[in-house]
Amino acid sequence: MSTVQGMTTKFRHMQSKSLHSWHLGKVGVHSLGLGVSAALSYWLMTTLLNQASFLSRDDNLLGGMWAAISAVFVFHDNYDQSVDAALIRLAATVVSCALCLSYLLVFPFYTWGLAALIGIGSILLTLANHPDAVVTTGITIAVIMVVAEISPLNAWQQPILRLMDTLVGAAGAVAVAKLTQYLHKHKAH
Repeated sequence: MSTVQGMTTKFRHMQSKSLHSWHLGKVGVHSLGLGVSAALSYWLMTTLLNQASFLSRDDNLLGGMWAAISAVFVFHDNYDQSVDAALIRLAATVVSCALCLSYLLVFPFYTWGLAALIGIGSILLTLANHPDAVVTTGITIAVIMVVAEISPLNAWQQPILRLMDTLVGAAGAVAVAKLTQYLHKHKAH
């Protein structure tokens, strides 16, 4: 093997290690940001809901879980992508909550109602040219409706509570994404 070939091979190996380290660092930062945004959202929501004496411990924990899930849906490496994901998440949640609130003010949980609401949500978002929000809308409707079945007393509160949880989770994820972007820029300088 010539000296040039040996140097080229060594350079490629060093370049590969450097790229691998960069990728692992990026994955680590993303994973840390994702975990922090979920934990922050959970803590904020459970702390806020704990102040409401009319809510049960289960509602409080469900709110924290839903805020953490929203943060996981929304957090991305890039701040702009996080904002876009937050807007999609909020649009899906608003549609879901409006449909579920309208339904639960009139009817109790029925399986056919769950199916109808998911179908209507899908149609509305597809016609509004937001097919990217259809799955999230369906998931949100399913959660709200099943929780309304589990706790039928004041079931109409569930859509309102899940909207609040989503707002907190999305805001937490966007805030952590912004902080991550800020730290990354300042580390580069």
